[in-house]
Amino acid sequence: MSDEQPSAPAAAITPDPLVCNGAALRKATRRVSQLYDTVLAPCGLKVSQHSILVHIARAGSPSMTDLARIMVLDRSALAHNLKPLERDGYVQMSRDPLDGRSRRVALTDAGRAKLAESKRLWKDAQRRFEAAYGAERAAALRRSLADIFSDEFALAFSRG
Repeated sequence: MSDEQPSAPAAAITPDPLVCNGAALRKATRRVSQLYDTVLAPCGLKVSQHSILVHIARAGSPSMTDLARIMVLDRSALAHNLKPLERDGYVQMSRDPLDGRSRRVALTDAGRAKLAESKRLWKDAQRRFEAAYGAERAAALRRSLADIFSDEFALAFSRG
C-alpha cells in the first residue's frame, strides 16, 4: 500500500475570493448557460436563443434598437445572434413602416411553436437551478442581478 496522498485533479477549480466582480459574473454566467443549454438541447436551442425569442414575444415586434436595449446587447451582437433564428425560420425581419431605416423583428408561427417547446424545457432548467441553489437565494440573486443590469447601475458606475 502506498503512503502517497492522491493529488488533486489538474483541472480542479479553486474558488478565488479576490477575483474581480466582472470575472466572477462571467464565470457564473458561463456555468449557468452550460447547464441550461444541456437541458434545452432536445429542442435545438441554446438558452441565449430562448431568451431572444422570449424578449421578442413580450415586445411584439420590436425594433432592433429596442430589442438590443431591452436585452442589454449591442446591435451587432444582437444581429449576430438573430441570424441562426432567422435562418431556421423562427424570426422574421422587416422594415419599419414608419421609419424605413429601422428594422423590426417578429416571431413566425414556427418561432412561437419553438418558444412553447423550449419553455417546457426552460421551466425544468429553472426548477433544477432552484433545487440546487435554493428558491429564496435564487429570487434574491435575480433581484441583485436586475439591479446590476439596470440603467441606474450603469449610470452610477460611469460616474465612478
